[in-house]
Amino acid sequence: MLDGAARDGALRRLPKAFRTARRRYHRGFTLIEIMLAVGILGIMSLAIFRFVQSSMTALYVSSDTAAADAQYDGLRDLLTAEWQSLSPFRANMIGEPFKLGDRERDEINWSCSAGPGLLTRYAPSDFTVALRLQPEKKSGRLDLGFLRKPKTDSDIGEGHETWVPLIKNVTSLEISYFNPGVNTWLPRWPGRGLPWLIKVKVGRTDAAVPWEAIIPLRRTPY
Repeated sequence: MLDGAARDGALRRLPKAFRTARRRYHRGFTLIEIMLAVGILGIMSLAIFRFVQSSMTALYVSSDTAAADAQYDGLRDLLTAEWQSLSPFRANMIGEPFKLGDRERDEINWSCSAGPGLLTRYAPSDFTVALRLQPEKKSGRLDLGFLRKPKTDSDIGEGHETWVPLIKNVTSLEISYFNPGVNTWLPRWPGRGLPWLIKVKVGRTDAAVPWEAIIPLRRTPY
């Protein structure tokens, strides 16, 4: 075994490069190196956070858009089921164009019995129904829905009118009717029989382009 003095002497006799490498091996990190490493880790963490945040935002927007589109798909299916079940002799369908300011607020009325399209499968009587826009009482927004009223009710007063909201917070409702006799779309329907096609266009608050659907009343492709 070498004592302390002998060991120091032996180390001094070692090559200079070996002694320098040994000192470097035992040297710790400097403050600048630690600060640089922390800065790099911070930049990487910020980049990862922003990437995750943008991905989550895109996911939320995509989910909201998909939910809104599903609502309108359901509206198309509901109107198709209701209008294709109408009798040409009893429906008495009447469509009138209305406008408030620069926004269309058309309305279509018809008569029918209870059924799934009217959301009254087990109701005992016939109804007069209107597809229209109606302002929500508290917020003043426009909602699209059915206004149902049993045909046995008096025409005076509200009676047993029922409002069934279908799509909330819309901006406009435009309805057109295809008349094969003149081969064109008409802004109103006078009530004689049923049109072949009905085009429904709804202004959306969540999209720049309005939603549009063409409903065939004769069960024919379009």
